[in-house]
Order: sequence, then C-alpha cells, then structure tokens
Amino acid sequence: MSTADLLSIEPLELKFPFELRKQISCALQLSNKTDNYVAFKVKTTNPKKYCVRPNTGVVLPRSTCDVIVTMQAQKEAPPDMQCRDKFLLQSVNVNDGASAKDITAEMFNKEAGHVVEECKLRVVYVSPPQPPSPVREGSEEGSPPRASASDNGHANAAEFAAAAKQFSEGLEAQDKSFEARALITKLTAEKNSAIQQNNKLRQELELLKRQSSKSGSSVSFMVVILIGLIGIIMGYIMKK
Repeated sequence: MSTADLLSIEPLELKFPFELRKQISCALQLSNKTDNYVAFKVKTTNPKKYCVRPNTGVVLPRSTCDVIVTMQAQKEAPPDMQCRDKFLLQSVNVNDGASAKDITAEMFNKEAGHVVEECKLRVVYVSPPQPPSPVREGSEEGSPPRASASDNGHANAAEFAAAAKQFSEGLEAQDKSFEARALITKLTAEKNSAIQQNNKLRQELELLKRQSSKSGSSVSFMVVILIGLIGIIMGYIMKK
C-alpha cells in the first residue's frame, strides 16, 4: 500500500491472471485519510490495451473509491510472460464539494503551481488459477484408491466393456422374449386347431348315435373308434 499524503493505493501492482483471448480485470482501492476532497486521474503507457473506470474522480474525506482496470483480450502472450506496461495515478487537493465533473487537466499541471502527488503502478501477469485435481477415494479404510477415468485409460476401457456387455445381454433377452412369444403363438394355433377337430368329431358322433338304431352293430363299432379318437385328441389338448 502506498503511504502518500493524499491517497493510499492498494495494491501497487496490477496483477492480471493472463489468458489468451479473454478480457481480464483487476481492482484498485483508493483511500482518502485526510479531511479534504481529493481528485485523482489515472494514466497508462498503453491506453489502447486497457480500460480504466473511472479514470478520473473525487474521493471524499475519510472515504474510499474503487477503480476497475480491464485489459482487453490478447491474441499473443508476451515473451516470458513479462509486461512493461505501467500506470500513473495522480492526486491533488480540490475545493470542498467538488465532483468528477469539476475535474480539469489543468488541476494536475505541476508547472502551473499545483501540488500533485504521483504514484507509479506496474503490471504483472500471473498464471490463472488451476482447476482442482480429482480426488481419489478408497471404498474402505486401508483399501487402495479407485483409479480415476484418466489412469492409463483402464477405467474408460472397463466402462466401455461393461456397457457393451449390458447391451449384448439386452439383445439376448429380447431374442429370448421373441422366441417365447413365437412358441406361445404356435401352441395356441395348434390348440385351436385341435379344438376345432374335436368339435367336428363330436358333431359326427352325434350324427352316428342318431343313426345307430338303424344301422346295427357296424355303426356301433364306428362310434367306438370315434370315441377313442376324441379321447386321444383331448389328451393332446390337455398336454398343451
């Protein structure tokens, strides 16, 4: 922190977590420890690269003001991640009740006799925060941790094999279900056919019974044969 008479500045280095093609911002806090109104102005050696909001303003007595510095997205990284850009923060006492609209460039002109404090700030590039590494967990105390999905590809291969097995079992189950439905359909058709034949034989049997009194023993013999056939058919139906 700067220990200037007018404004204290925190931090004195503008640290940007540098990433290509990404706009990055950092904040400055200006603290006025005096009982006077203090105007400030922020300059940079590379104005096209940075946006400062606000770049001028007034800090009230015993109060603070935040300044946001935004670096535009960069297409290339500097050699060795070193940056030579600098900022200059100027501050000067102004009349009580002054506001940002009252600030002029003349206020910060030392040659005009104004007492102007200056503080230089440098830019530092830092590595962006890294995402946390996956935590390996053990199923029981003393057991080895379970390998993550990136451990030599073994976990991915195991997951693929398990999925393939599950898919194969699903197809097999579908095939068995189809075969079972086909068998049931076939048996049902055979049963219906046998029932139809049985009904036909019953009709013929009734006809023969009515003729038995007229035809004698030969007809009775045919009736016995038909009864035997009906018994065989009924036994077949019961088995189905």
